Formats: sequence, C-alpha cells, structure tokens
Amino acid sequence: MRFGWMAAALMVVPSAVQAQAYKCAIPNAVPRPHPDLPSDGQPRRVLPIGGYTLAITWAPRYCRENGDEASARLQCGSGNRFGFTLHGLWPDGIGKDWPQYCRATPLLPRPVIRAHLCATPSAQLMQHEWSKHGTCMAGETPKSYFNRSAALYRKLRYPDMEALSREPLTAGQFAQAMARANPGLTPDMMRVTADRNGWLDEVWLCLDKGFRYQRCPAHQGGLSPNASVRIWRGRR
Repeated sequence: MRFGWMAAALMVVPSAVQAQAYKCAIPNAVPRPHPDLPSDGQPRRVLPIGGYTLAITWAPRYCRENGDEASARLQCGSGNRFGFTLHGLWPDGIGKDWPQYCRATPLLPRPVIRAHLCATPSAQLMQHEWSKHGTCMAGETPKSYFNRSAALYRKLRYPDMEALSREPLTAGQFAQAMARANPGLTPDMMRVTADRNGWLDEVWLCLDKGFRYQRCPAHQGGLSPNASVRIWRGRR
C-alpha cells in the first residue's frame, strides 16, 4: 500500500539534544489499531498508584530486530528515522505489582493517534499503552494521557549517542551521561535495559506521584551499573 505523506522532519545535532524524530512523516491514512484487552496472562488489576515510570525505547535497535514487521513500517521504513521513542507512561503500584487494564475502553480517536505518532510511531502500541496503563490514571482521557506522556518525553535531553556507541560503555556510565544531559535527574532515578546480546533497549525513568524524578525502587530491575551495554547506530 502506498501512502501519501505529510512531512514533519526535525533536524537534531549531537551532544545534549532533544529527541528524537530525526525524520518523521505521518501517513495521510492513520493506521487503525485493534482492541487491546486483558487476558489470563495480563489480567485486570486495580491497585493504588505509588508513582510512575516513563519508558523510552532506542529505535535503531528496535528496528534492527523488528523492522520487517508490518506493525513497524511507520517507525522503521518509508524513510523515517528515530532516536529514542516514547514507549509509554506507566502507573506503578506501592509494592511490586502495578495496576493495569483498569477499565474498558474503545479504540483511540484518530486525531489523538495522529498527534502523537512522531513520539510513539505505532498506533497499536498507543492503543496498548492507553488500555493497559492510561485507564488506571484517575481523570485521564486519551487526549490528556498522551499529552502528559509527550510533555514528559519532550523535555528530555540526550547525550551524544554517536560518540557513546564508539567506546566501551557500562549501563552505569550511560545513566551518568543521561543524568548530565538532564538537570534534576541522577543515575539512580533510571533503569537501563538491554537485549540478550547487550544492545541498549530501553531507559525507564522513575517518577513520583507528582511526575517529578525520584529514585527507582530496588525491585524495578534493569541492568547492573557494571553491566556492559552497546548502542546500535543503525543507519546513522
């Protein structure tokens, strides 16, 4: 299927930059998601909220592994190029469990999807994030949830990923580089994840109930600060 494209290119420079659509074009025909519902493995769970996690994904590695999938066409094909994309804003519980799929929801309105595709370049992922996570945040609508998520995402700044990719790196060193680029953020306020081969996958930033950075709970996981991590540059 051929798309008519509406260009929305954002040029960025190395060092501490905001991300992360190096080039993003939104199709005239916005993809339509299918419902995302609770299941036996992912049940409805209504719990008090103790804080939040803002999750961002390193797109070059994602596209290396998933670029041939139809669902990844917008992110990984058609000339688009991304750095970090917005995975989602997740309410955390007070303990190890978290709320999810708190209420039934229809499909996202297409204007909401269109407005945020250059941050989260997958309509289906957006449907999943709202269904699983956003529905548990009191008072939020799809529009307000994605506006809040996008505002937190857009204020982030990033280290020179090109330079970091060309030298030995640990998860702790990467967290330090992220912290230097973002005033008020310290390495213990984030979790760095990687795939089984050590390629950088995601960064999880821990937030309190007022959406301010806070120290991550010990149970949240992520790589050990001493773990080696590599950064896939993709087509850069």
